[in-house]
Amino acid sequence: MTDTDTDATHDPDTALSARWFERPDDLVRPAVVTGAFDVLHVGHVRFLRSIAERGLPLVVGIESDERVHAWKGPGRPVNPAEERAETVAALGCVTGSFVIEGPPGVADWASYADLLRPLAPAALAYTAGDRYTQAKIRGADALGAQAWELPFTPGRSTTAALGRLAHSL
Repeated sequence: MTDTDTDATHDPDTALSARWFERPDDLVRPAVVTGAFDVLHVGHVRFLRSIAERGLPLVVGIESDERVHAWKGPGRPVNPAEERAETVAALGCVTGSFVIEGPPGVADWASYADLLRPLAPAALAYTAGDRYTQAKIRGADALGAQAWELPFTPGRSTTAALGRLAHSL
């Protein structure tokens, strides 16, 4: 998510869309988080659990394979989007998940706000140190949602996990 200052109406050919893996019928004002969630690890679990502990239903947006590949490079994602969405949705603290589709270059706060607006989120969550913190705060503000910054688990990321795996082989 970039901190682009555009508020222009988005071209439908470049807009983001959600393809739901699991959506409860009675979903009301959830907390929402988006990300790759490529190789699930304890950092993800701690982050998602800490969001859910705040008492709102938790919905997770999983970036599509095309988007993750463009942002993270060759060999990523390790797991396909549908499997990442299924894995995250299976966690007891997660109410539902969806896959975020759209061109990789579309990552501005206004596009994410447009994508999430139908959910009427009560909160958008992100980890401390997220390079898109300001964009996520702007998106939350545009949606009338709270912006929740939660701790990052040092040394626990998909990149770090893949690095440890590569060194152990």
